[in-house]
This record gives sequence, structure tokens and C-alpha cells, in this order.
Amino acid sequence: MDRYQYAARPMTVSNESANDILWATYRWMSIGLALTGLVAWLVSRSPAALELLVQNRLVFYGLMIAQLGLVVGFSAAAARVSTATAAAMFFVYAALTGLTFSVLFLIYTSSSIASTFFITSGTFAGLSVFGAVTKRDLSTVGRFAMFALIGLIIASIVNIFVASSALMWLTTVGGVLIFAALTAYDTQALKEMYAMHGGAGNLALRGALKLYLDFINMFIFLLQLTGRRRD
Repeated sequence: MDRYQYAARPMTVSNESANDILWATYRWMSIGLALTGLVAWLVSRSPAALELLVQNRLVFYGLMIAQLGLVVGFSAAAARVSTATAAAMFFVYAALTGLTFSVLFLIYTSSSIASTFFITSGTFAGLSVFGAVTKRDLSTVGRFAMFALIGLIIASIVNIFVASSALMWLTTVGGVLIFAALTAYDTQALKEMYAMHGGAGNLALRGALKLYLDFINMFIFLLQLTGRRRD
């Protein structure tokens, strides 16, 4: 998914308008997260549904491919389609994420998942507010985080074969830091985009998916780092 790049430019709409659109972005993102959590919890309560996901790898990986396809499709089409269509694509993606996330309840305790969610929420909120109000240009931070993300993906693939616990720990900590940085950077970049273009092209929904992905990935890495596994 593309990352917004920007430099200082004259704003064409008021700061208040940009802030209003940013709040709309948070609302869309929050609804998406709530849908993901609800679907994950409901599926985790169904032994038959969990068995289908866990025992049938074709179904599980099919869902992951569908998620990737929706992200790519949303990124390509969201600026051109209606708000209702873009919202439907976003919510379908959030629901599919909930389906795959349901297996987390088999690995981690419910209390651990809940506490990690609240930790992630507080961390995300603080970083996003920082990105929205700081006068410092975070574009360098964003570029560094994107390069680090590529390295993280490569290291994670390598660790599939070497199975190093040390590398696993490093990639987990790195993942938390990378998506923490991206949360602040993306918020600042989105606010700048909103200030220039308003809500044209479903920018609020496109921004919601971007911040949703930052939140979800930070949550996963924090859960791997601090989550309490079931016996």
C-alpha cells in the first residue's frame, strides 16, 4: 500500500477542515477495529469455525490472500468509487481480518489479548496525537521506517527457515518500533493531505485503512512480545 509523501506546501483548506477530516478518519478506523474484534471474538466462540480455520490451511491462507487482494484493490479503486463502495471494501477487509485473528484466542489468553489491545490503543493514540500536532517534519522518520519494514519482512522470511529465537525477538521488537514510527508519520502525512485536498477521493477512508494497518500490526507485534500464551 502506498505511503503518502509530502513536503511543506501552501494549504488550500483550513486547518479546522483538515482536523475534521482527521477525526472522520479516526471514526472509520475505530468502526473497522470494532468489527475486527467482534468477528474474531464470535468466531473464537465457535469450535466448528475454529476447526475449519485451523485444520484447513487452504481456507486460512485463502482468507489471507483475500485480505491482501482487498488492500490492493482498495488502494487502486478507493479514490474513484463512491463512499459507500469504499466503505464496504474497508469493512469487508476488517471482517476478514477478524476471521484470521480468531485463531489468536487459541494461542493467547483472552485477558492477555484484551490487555495488549488497550496498551496498543494508548500507544497508538499518543503517537497519532503527536503526529497531528508536532511541527517537526517526520518525513525522514517515515522513509527510515519504510526501509526498516522491508528489512523486517526479509528477516521474518529468513527466520522461517532458521527458526532463531534471537532473530524472532529482534523482529518482534523491530516491528513494534517500526509501526510506532509509521503511526506518527502517517498521521502527519494524512493531515497534510487533508489540508491540501479536503476529503476528495475518499481520503478519510483511505487514511482509515492506513492507520488501521498501523494499529493492527503494532498490536500483533506487541502481543507476540508481551502476550501470555495458553498452557
